[in-house]
This record gives sequence, C-alpha cells and structure tokens, in this order.
Amino acid sequence: MAIATILQLNEAALTQGKTLKRKRFVFQTILNDTGKHQIGLVGPRGSGKTVILKQLLALFPETACYLSLDAVEIDGLFQTIQRLHETYRFSFFLIDEIHHARQYAQELKKIYDFLNVRIIFSSSVALSLHETAYDLSRRVTLVAINPFSFREYLFFTKGLELPPLSVRQLLERQWEAGHLRQEIHFDSFLQGGLFPFALEEPNMMPLMGNVLETIITSDIPLIGRLLTEEIPLLRRMVRFIGSSPPDGINYSSLANNLKITKYKAEQYVQLLEKAFVLKCVMPAGTNVMQEPKVLMRLPYRLLFQPFDNAIGAIREEFFAEMMIAKGISFNYLKSTRGAKTPDYLVQSDDGSYVIEIGGPGKGREQFKGFDGKKNLILAHHGEAIGIKRPLFLIGF
Repeated sequence: MAIATILQLNEAALTQGKTLKRKRFVFQTILNDTGKHQIGLVGPRGSGKTVILKQLLALFPETACYLSLDAVEIDGLFQTIQRLHETYRFSFFLIDEIHHARQYAQELKKIYDFLNVRIIFSSSVALSLHETAYDLSRRVTLVAINPFSFREYLFFTKGLELPPLSVRQLLERQWEAGHLRQEIHFDSFLQGGLFPFALEEPNMMPLMGNVLETIITSDIPLIGRLLTEEIPLLRRMVRFIGSSPPDGINYSSLANNLKITKYKAEQYVQLLEKAFVLKCVMPAGTNVMQEPKVLMRLPYRLLFQPFDNAIGAIREEFFAEMMIAKGISFNYLKSTRGAKTPDYLVQSDDGSYVIEIGGPGKGREQFKGFDGKKNLILAHHGEAIGIKRPLFLIGF
C-alpha cells in the first residue's frame, strides 16, 4: 500500500515541480554537488526545502522519486528504497522530512553502502541532521536552506537581480542606486516576507503560529525525547522570549522567570535553536561569562507583539538573520553597568567590524573604547552619513 501511495505522491510532486520556475539562489549549488555522498538540506519549516526537492524531481523525471515521510508511513527506509530501485528503476531519491523515518541514520548508511542510488534528503529539525552527518561521516554533506535574504526576497517578489554587498562595501559606500531604492519594501520583508510560502499568503502570521505549534508539539518532542508535561514549558519559554526585549535574555534569566533549572533552560533553548525558532549569540572575548544572548528568528516575535512595539528587537533579529544567511561569524558585545557599548562584533572575510543597530538617533558615543576599529551604525531609517548606513543594506 505504501509503494502505491509513494508513486501517486511522486506524480503529484512532479506535476507541481514543473510549474515552479523561479529557483532559490542555493539551487545551483545543490545541482552542481555531484558524487556518491548524500546531501541533507537543513532549514526551518517553510524555507523552501520541499520546493527544491520537487524542482529537482522535475529536472530528472525518469530517474528521480520523491518521498514525503511526513505524508506516508513506510516499513523501513532501506527496504522501501531498495524496492523502488530494483522494481521501478528509480536511482535518484528525494526524501522530504527524513526525521520521521525510524532509525534513519542507520538506514541511510545501509543505502550508501549497498545500493547504487543518489540521495538528497531534508529535515526541518537541525539537531537531527547534524547528529546524522556526524554519524555518517563522509557519507553526508549538509546544505543550509535559510529563509530569504532581503536580496533574494526582492528577486522573488520584484524580479530584481541586484548584486550582493560585503560589509566592507557598506562601509566604503560601494552600492548602487538600485540598492537604495529598495527601502520601501523593507518593512514588508520584516513582517514575514523572508519565508517563501509568504509569496502566496497575504496574511501569513496565522500560518507561522501553526508552524510554531507543530515544532513545539511534534518536531522537538520527536528529537529531544521530552516528556509530555514539558511541552507547556516550551510554549511558556517561547512566549516569554517573544514578549521581552532581547537584552538580558539568557539561560539564567529564563530559568529564573520560568522557575526551572538552568540546565533545563539551556536544554530547551538549544532544542528551539535547532528547530530554527531561536538564535543564541555568544559574547565576544574570553573574559566574560559565556552565556549567550537569546534572539528569536524572524518573524516569530510578531506572534507575541505588534510590529511597532517589537521593532527594536526585530532590527537585531534581522541583522542576525542576514549574518546567518551569509555564514558570517558575529558575537554580541557585553556591556558593563551604566556604560554604552555597541551591539555586535562581526568577523567577515574582509575584516572585523564593530556594529551598532538601532533607530536614527544612535550616534558615535556608543563606540567609546573602540577607537581604531571599523565602526558602523546600522539605522532603520535615514541617509548614509558619517558611519551611519541604512539597516536594510545588510540584507544584500
């Protein structure tokens, strides 16, 4: 029965894949990655992993087979792939939400070792895939499927193909007029536009609420081995973080406010981070208490606060989101009581930068003690004057 369902779903996925013409920037990287190793696509729910798999299916309709493991129950992954390969002559398998398969790490190893097939699989729970990549060693390469950068959002929504910018180019004002004209679209992007499924949803926040509930009640308990009574604690933690300013949110403050142990707070935060709900940013330097600053991933905060109230936190979370998308290392700068300190230290390929994020009123007084560094203020609105730059440009 499962095979018949798989074949039916494969036909439906193929039909849909043929209609999906515009491709994520990472698509060509995946397509060009050849060899025997398996590829794991890791990214949050709604970031477009399923679309990428269906687009790959449309490119190889004769040899590829799509399996959605959150839609069909199979007896065993190796056994199912072996039958589809030997009986139906499929040799390229696109497996969606693989963490729903029992003991899939061992099954993938058996497939790699004994079947002459190509595998690309996805999961929306990073903890699961990172552990699998470690277990499978050379057999798996992970590819991050992040939400849209602002640049990619403009490509999908406006058809614009603007060149990327480095942090150095921002500092040295090496942008084009076309970049500056896009500020009018920035607030729409911040309010949920970074997820591909928002392209067809005028009001996508209720759907984000559904995604969050699935993560809390299904994804995390599946991987994190949590007790049923811990699920309400996860909900309370997410609600507390989403309703609070980001400064001061760390393991200790969460433990105190939620009346749980610091160990439990750290466990829950790490699970939520691996499910792409939170982002932990470590402090810069070695002489500070090594507790991370806990940010939310965009746009989850808008489930708990209106946009105008949350804008200060959302600016920081946008900055973090763009650093993650580009793979740029960044740390927060830990302030001393009563002193003004910039927000972040960025270590990119073209140098180190001290960055302050905020509204148009921020000035140079934040950078006392950082003389001689490459300093930038990323302001939500306003012109590029002195060391100030429009925040939205970091989205390129």
